[in-house]
Amino acid sequence: MIQVQGKDLKLSNLEKVLYPAAGFTKKDVIDYYVRIAPAILPHLKGRALTRKRYPDGVDGEPFFEKNAPMHRPEWVKTAPIWSEGNRRNVNYILCDDLPTLVWLANLAALELHPSLALAKDIQCPTELVFDLDPGPPANIVQCCEVAFWLREIFEHFGLHSFPKTSGSKGLQVYVPLNTPTTFDQTKSFARALAQLLEDQHPGQVVSDMKKRLRTGKVFVDWSQNDEHKTTVAVYSLRAREYPTVSTPVSWEEAERALKKKDANLLVFKSSQTISRFEKLGDLFAPLLRLKQRLPNLNAATAAQNDADRAEVATQAEARRTPPRRSKAPKKASRSRARRKRSV
Repeated sequence: MIQVQGKDLKLSNLEKVLYPAAGFTKKDVIDYYVRIAPAILPHLKGRALTRKRYPDGVDGEPFFEKNAPMHRPEWVKTAPIWSEGNRRNVNYILCDDLPTLVWLANLAALELHPSLALAKDIQCPTELVFDLDPGPPANIVQCCEVAFWLREIFEHFGLHSFPKTSGSKGLQVYVPLNTPTTFDQTKSFARALAQLLEDQHPGQVVSDMKKRLRTGKVFVDWSQNDEHKTTVAVYSLRAREYPTVSTPVSWEEAERALKKKDANLLVFKSSQTISRFEKLGDLFAPLLRLKQRLPNLNAATAAQNDADRAEVATQAEARRTPPRRSKAPKKASRSRARRKRSV
């Protein structure tokens, strides 16, 4: 039994290896989340959290967990959210503090997937996300190229965007909103842009999720902008061969990887991500406070036909500015704080 910020926690099987290729144990997982807590907790706070648990390690069978388990400590906060599919409330965990984060790590919840909306206003996303998924032989280098095309469109609309690695194969681009909107609006807008890019770059981009269409292309997954879907949290571990992390990067870093055609430049293991945070602060901090509004497109039909896609292109062209070199976002201030199965 240990105490974390005044909360009693019982940790178990600390020497259990969860990443065999790296010899990375449950103790190492807990240590990572404790050290990255100042960075990740602000991005989890107040959001319904889906956990992907690996009780037998990354080589074992995982399972997603949405509902809070009955055996949770009484101090773990939850939020009841109505599920149409289940016709009942699902009690999602709110990972608002370090004790909860450590408790989840002890359950081998390696991957943390928060909602794009706060639980208190679950139908109002605070951010827009594009998940760029490469179809082999394409990789994250090709994702960088697509990300810059996306950024150019955002800039035409006066929107700032921020990239992070998925921690797996691809790249994700976020647009902070923090203003009143709906998932219908964000999803329609995202779909319109994905189809626009597919029209402009048919050899490199696909907006249809059918896997047979993705070979050698980058799938621009717009569908993540949905109340019922989640995207892996920034700073979350991923269940790959090694303990890689979904890590925020600067546009300059993405540009460097693209120019050098080196996918390895955008692969970060747990220790590297901690070092980056200690040096650079939280590159994703603007997602928490930057207020932006989507262009006033017809949300109901923006992605449905060519005319609306043309409207997106026309508006973007009208706001075109001379090309400019990539600029990394300003450094954020570093925080002062540093199924039941046996796991």
